[in-house]
Amino acid sequence: MATEVFAPAKINLTLHVTGQRADGYHLLDSLVVFADVGDWLTIDPAPQMRLDVSGPFSVGVPTDERNLVWRAAELAGTAVRISLEKNLPHGAGIGGGSSDAAAILRALGAEAHALALGADVPVCLLDAPQRMRGIGEVVAPVGGVPSLDLVMVNPGIHVPTSDVFKRLRSKDNPPMDARLHWPDHATFLAWLAEQRNDLQAPAASGNPAILAALKTLKEAELARMSGSGSTCFGVYSDAEAARDAAAEIAEKQPRWWVRAVKTVGS
Repeated sequence: MATEVFAPAKINLTLHVTGQRADGYHLLDSLVVFADVGDWLTIDPAPQMRLDVSGPFSVGVPTDERNLVWRAAELAGTAVRISLEKNLPHGAGIGGGSSDAAAILRALGAEAHALALGADVPVCLLDAPQRMRGIGEVVAPVGGVPSLDLVMVNPGIHVPTSDVFKRLRSKDNPPMDARLHWPDHATFLAWLAEQRNDLQAPAASGNPAILAALKTLKEAELARMSGSGSTCFGVYSDAEAARDAAAEIAEKQPRWWVRAVKTVGS
């Protein structure tokens, strides 16, 4: 029987770069949450591997071993046919390919192979808020994170992660504030405002569209870039405010990807 799985968008509410290993990998400290928008995958038993891709962002997505989804199925040791509905933009800092791969690993019971597919894959195995450290391999659940009403904005540019790290001047920055206890929504937002995304400035320096996206979120309680870009998010007081803001931004920027979403809390 076919199995359908959801691969949610990953959002780095914070992203602190705390060092760099001798092998070149960067050390991170990040609070990660997941949204109610994402890709859908259908898995069917098959005599040999096959990957079909559809959806608004299907153009240019490889349908062979270059795709993390294909590699995830191979690591699971199972021949399957996978239909991938690609709803998330590429190179957007919201873990589209990593979340897709994690969904396959979960469905096929091969979660142990997550890190072999990339630093973002382990954190995508669960949809609950998590703290991600190391190069992505140290993952722990975080309690007390409220569900957030966000507007996600992607200006339609692809940001290569390697280029952003090259422009990052300081590779050794303070970690995230580890006082992970918030009695209410306001306390959480105040804490979040004091944290950082160390990749936001270097990403924006080479991509003015990121600054433009952040500017459209100026009415949000807090606006920040996710991951290495180019998707930015704004935190709003409630779902109605987020929907209204998303509609206004989409009207002004009809070529951008704009979504009002709710994140999973803990």
